[in-house]
Amino acid sequence: MRVNRLLVAATALALLAGCAAPAPTIRSNEDPAANFANFKTYDYVPELAGDDFGYQSFLVQYLKNAINREMQARGYTLSPDDPDLLVNFYVNTKEKIRSTTTPTMSGGYYGYRRGYYGGWGGGYETTVTQYTEGTLSIDIVDAVRKQLVWEGVAVGRIRQSTLDDLEGAANRVVPQIFAEFRHQAGTSALTPQPTS
Repeated sequence: MRVNRLLVAATALALLAGCAAPAPTIRSNEDPAANFANFKTYDYVPELAGDDFGYQSFLVQYLKNAINREMQARGYTLSPDDPDLLVNFYVNTKEKIRSTTTPTMSGGYYGYRRGYYGGWGGGYETTVTQYTEGTLSIDIVDAVRKQLVWEGVAVGRIRQSTLDDLEGAANRVVPQIFAEFRHQAGTSALTPQPTS
């Protein structure tokens, strides 16, 4: 069961960031009552997914490295002794089915199209596609209050193409999630929203 959970997590992360896939959908939420000016240090929750066997999987290492870069770029210091914030992450996959129905093409009803393009005939064609959707969630928790203060989530269609590059996948997806985390260590001021 634990091995399956690690495989699912690895697959979800890699495929979320697949090169051929559209960019994942990113969303975030935060606690409006949280005083981010009080937060300067962070660490990870003691039991991360993937640490089940007493050592860290490569996936956990890659995610932590990517998260460390993002947190430290915002001035936060990794501090295992007495952190202000705790970081947790979770990866999940879900099988989905998509059905698309389109009208079938035929010649013009009255002949005026003269072969340039067709009209719709009396039938429809239905295409059914099965795919896997992956979700990566990153939680940031007030370590003193044990209260979630920010969460970022990436949801995307899974592709096979990046399974061989888990580190690259983590390095692509984590910054996309953290683009929504606009806080700097020790201040309540927000960084400007990135322009597209």
